[in-house]
Amino acid sequence: MSSLVSPRAWLQDLQIALALLTRLPSGRMPQRAAPAPLEDATPLARASRCYPLVGALVGVIAALIFLAADRLGLPPGLAALSAIVATVLVTGALHEDGLADLADGFGGGGDRARKLAIMRDSRIGSYGVIALILALALRAGSLAAIAEPGAVAAALIAAESLSRGGLAAIMAGLPPARPDGLAAHVGRPGGSAALAAILIAAALAFVLLDWQAAVLSLLALVAAQGLVALLARRQIGGYTGDVLGAAQQIGATAILLVLAAAAP
Repeated sequence: MSSLVSPRAWLQDLQIALALLTRLPSGRMPQRAAPAPLEDATPLARASRCYPLVGALVGVIAALIFLAADRLGLPPGLAALSAIVATVLVTGALHEDGLADLADGFGGGGDRARKLAIMRDSRIGSYGVIALILALALRAGSLAAIAEPGAVAAALIAAESLSRGGLAAIMAGLPPARPDGLAAHVGRPGGSAALAAILIAAALAFVLLDWQAAVLSLLALVAAQGLVALLARRQIGGYTGDVLGAAQQIGATAILLVLAAAAP
């Protein structure tokens, strides 16, 4: 049976995506000894089609935390911060770390080699700190502005799903920036995996949001992650795991901002 329709293949991909993107129990992830070619048959690359499903799960967990905080009587600002903390804990700050590293590398590096070296350094600099503060504040502030619990829950799930769905397109459209590291290890998904990820994320957005908000969210995602991809190509010639992490954070932030602006 084709991997496109095989339930077993989809379950395996979901397991791999959970292992890559979260700290949730997911079993052992398949290993690769060499960079993967452009093909959907590569398990780690093909699993990118399940990234929006993992994002939706992260969003559901964050939404439950927000709803619990709201029921306890916390104001929207504190409930929003609680939800953001939940996403950080579930993912192990994977994407936040990528945003900080990208900000430090692109902001403080001179040439391509220097930028990549800074991004690989585990220490955080001033650009990274500022980027993290702004991203966390904008996300929490957007949720607090939306305020209504049901709308916040929908916004969280949609933003977390869409922002991960777009990562497959970046992986398919750009080459890995270095021959080693997470990006080269995972490999590049083909067009069918990237298209599946985008369609899944878009479908969830239209189910969760009204159609105007869903369209605005998609436009915000394309603009935000398209800018990240363009900068990555110009600055370092491709993508790394840090580029993907930054793209997720910037994409989710852009989506929550437009949803907050569109909220009653």
